[in-house]
Formats: sequence, structure tokens, C-alpha cells
Amino acid sequence: MSTAPFDPADFAVVPARTFEDLRVGEVFRAPSRTLTDAHASAFQAVSADNHPVHYDTEWARRHGHTAPVVHGLQVLAFTAPGATLFPHVIGEVFVRFVDVSAAFLGEVHSGDTLYPALTITALTPSEEGGIVTTEATVHNQRGELVLSGQHRYLLELTA
Repeated sequence: MSTAPFDPADFAVVPARTFEDLRVGEVFRAPSRTLTDAHASAFQAVSADNHPVHYDTEWARRHGHTAPVVHGLQVLAFTAPGATLFPHVIGEVFVRFVDVSAAFLGEVHSGDTLYPALTITALTPSEEGGIVTTEATVHNQRGELVLSGQHRYLLELTA
């Protein structure tokens, strides 16, 4: 049994790394999630997006959809870096989320299972710090890419 005193500052999920330790091509996956009507309703309440395509089955069918469509921003939210180990990997060097872009490539419906991932595509040192660029992707259970985008984060440089 350890006799060293416990220090919460030393309690890490994974060993922290720096900007300089990251590598292009590294992938950070989020756990898969099956969306339910409850998820869609909760997002509708939070976002105040009350378009009937998101909750009215008959309206959605009349307009060419097989079922109500999950909010695109809800799908994008599944790419949040905090849903992956990325923030744990970078430890204390995170400065800010710089920007995000996304293309919505396919409909998502209640019952779909989503598989989000962030892949480092560029590591760019700058005067402000290190810019990490990631490709953000979300696939569904059929292997279809339903969202493709990019995130950029600013990290402190240690070297």
C-alpha cells in the first residue's frame, strides 16, 4: 500500500502530453452513441429549434424524409473534444477552441448509432502557441459519413 499522500493534481486519466508530443494522424474517438427520441427532445428544448422537421413525423414524410431529422448541431456536438480523451491527453496546455466548421452529409434519425472521431491533420506552431487542426468525422451504423468538418485548438508551447 502506498504511503505517499494523495494529491488530486496528480490524478490523471492518461499521462498528459504537450503540443510537441502530438503527431499528425493521431485519432481520438468518442464512444459510440445511439440517439433516441429523448436525446432529440432534450436538444430541441435546449436549442429552441422548433422546426417541424425535427419532431413531426408526418411533416418530415411530406417533405421527403423517412423520419424526423436529428438537429445538425446536435450531431456536431458529438464531435466535442471533451467526448474523447483529447483534453486529458493535452492536460493543462489547452488555451482555447479557435474555430469549427462542418458539412452535414447525411440525415441522422432517432435510432441511429453515431461514431465520432477527431484526427489530427496539422500541427502549426505560431507566436500565440501551437495550433492543432483536427478532421472531425461522424459515421453512422451503416458506415456512412454523415458529418465531416474541422476543429482548431490553440495550445501552449512548452519548447
